[in-house]
Amino acid sequence: MIETLISSKTRIKLLMKFFINSNTTSYLRGLQQEFGESSNAIRVELNRLEKAGMLCSETVGNKKMFRANDQHPLFGEIHNILLKQIGIDRVVEQVIRRLGNVERVYLIGDFSKGIDSTIIDLLIIGTIDRSYLLSLVEKAEKMINRKIRYLLYEAEEFSEIMLDRFKPEPMLLYFDKVKTS
Repeated sequence: MIETLISSKTRIKLLMKFFINSNTTSYLRGLQQEFGESSNAIRVELNRLEKAGMLCSETVGNKKMFRANDQHPLFGEIHNILLKQIGIDRVVEQVIRRLGNVERVYLIGDFSKGIDSTIIDLLIIGTIDRSYLLSLVEKAEKMINRKIRYLLYEAEEFSEIMLDRFKPEPMLLYFDKVKTS
């Protein structure tokens, strides 16, 4: 879908990298290794996005580190378009909202790092019917043509301390019952 709007595959990868999780940072050589593309193609797109104000950069040691400019007027729109592109919006609509007592949902794994993947990893906190969750996940997977992998914790067994177990990996809070109530 997004490929019809944006012809540069490198630009799409960069938008996914930086705009799904705005805490993501990276530098040219790291992106070159991750994407498996020439540094020149990546540099050109980084410069375009930075010139447009969509990316910010800072020098750390001898590396120019890039990150999304979450103050850019289009940041929220681009973020939402990318979530729609990977199907997260439909997963939440089809799975999370119908499960009952879901407290929070975190996007973890590759997508939380801004890496496109065939698997969507979710951390779900709440009290739900596991067999119903499985049937909804199967339906959602067919809709978005991606696998959904999840970790499920009861609200009582999950605490803020447990979040530290996931801290080395980026996490993106996608749904919070308290904030949406």
